[in-house]
Amino acid sequence: METAEFLQALETEGRLLAAAAEEAGTDAKVPTCPEWHVRDLLRHTGAVHRWAASYVAEGYSERRPLDDAPDLDGAELVAWYRDSHRRLVDTLAAAAPDVECWFFLPAPSPLAFWTRRQAHETAVHRVDAESARGAGITAVTPEFATDGIDELLRGFHARSRSRVRTPEPRVLRVRTDDTGAVWTVRLSSEPPVTTPGGSGDAECELSGPAEQLYLALWNRAPLPSVTGDQELAALWRESSGV
Repeated sequence: METAEFLQALETEGRLLAAAAEEAGTDAKVPTCPEWHVRDLLRHTGAVHRWAASYVAEGYSERRPLDDAPDLDGAELVAWYRDSHRRLVDTLAAAAPDVECWFFLPAPSPLAFWTRRQAHETAVHRVDAESARGAGITAVTPEFATDGIDELLRGFHARSRSRVRTPEPRVLRVRTDDTGAVWTVRLSSEPPVTTPGGSGDAECELSGPAEQLYLALWNRAPLPSVTGDQELAALWRESSGV
């Protein structure tokens, strides 16, 4: 997917998130994040939007802490979230393609990174808001979902902070039924090493339509299909939180 496509996805996902949060009410519980109410979801996601926008707008070259969200609630908090989202979209849309700033996963450029990362950040949290509203979950395209799986496996879980570890080497395979994408995840006492493709044996395979697998790997939905060693699937559920 191109950066412009991620920007459009970010625009759409943020609008959907705000609408679902408004319908649910800020006091509603978030089933997909049981420790949160909608107010926590809005404060977190709005703060992340502003944090991301600041790198691109100000050209910060080092990691900075998130600022605290304001002590707002109800309609005022929803409005603050909408403003946070709008600022992020406008900042990314206006940025020069060669803007330089800090970013934390492999990407062709800082702008490509932040646009892609915030599109997926917002999509996952939009699902949280819709789960709180309780009126159905809006679909994402198989292509977007496949990209999100790739970012999670080859980006987030390649980092030293990934907790998906095994005492002895193990092999997990992830496969989308509709887009034909396959990843082989090699687990050990070190961070997982994920490569595209399905060569070699795997002890467990997680498969299903890209959208369902995307949400499942982000622990927002049950795994569509598990074959082989069920313990490896359970390990993912227990230790893969980002």
